Amino acid sequence: MRISVPVWEMRGTGFSERNNNAMANDNGQLTLKKIRRHLRTVTHHRHLVFKHCRRCGLLWQGLTHDLSKYSPAEFLTAARYYQGDRSPNDAERKEKGASSVWMHHKGRNKHHYEYWTDYKVGEPEPTFTPVPMPNKYIIEMLCDRVAACETYYKDKFDKTQPLAYFEHCKTDGLMHPETAKKLRALLKLYAEIGEETFDRIREGM
Repeated sequence: MRISVPVWEMRGTGFSERNNNAMANDNGQLTLKKIRRHLRTVTHHRHLVFKHCRRCGLLWQGLTHDLSKYSPAEFLTAARYYQGDRSPNDAERKEKGASSVWMHHKGRNKHHYEYWTDYKVGEPEPTFTPVPMPNKYIIEMLCDRVAACETYYKDKFDKTQPLAYFEHCKTDGLMHPETAKKLRALLKLYAEIGEETFDRIREGM
């Protein structure tokens, strides 16, 4: 199975360099160009997620996916840090040490595994622990990850990239093992058969 270069390794490519140089010229200011491009990126991503969710039988989740990205708390800051080839949250973290956009987003969108945390029961000291995600949100997370790779890779996208990204990220102790097992199985299936995965999900696999 071929695994192509993941998104996070594209930062040294010509596309990334051209994009970052262009964005650097505005000195980190919120510009009309950034607003337009960020709006286009978010809306395109949502359209892709909707298409995949609808195919899985999750019409409402597809319609409401990532609506918080249009809120002032997320949209204006994310537009200021617009990158084009990856999430603007990375640039905000680099400057501030943390992303206020991500903090707002993850607490309002149940398709992110970071939403599913709680305090451990019976511990002498309060300790956060991941809890299992309901299946419908794991499926939406699959659609989200596929759509994110499609959005940032564009014509270089292939079906192995969502799995490669998952395996690259360190989620041990952050994502519940049951959730990780289910997501990995879906990503592996997608890497093998592509969008037919969504039909299998709708049919109950």
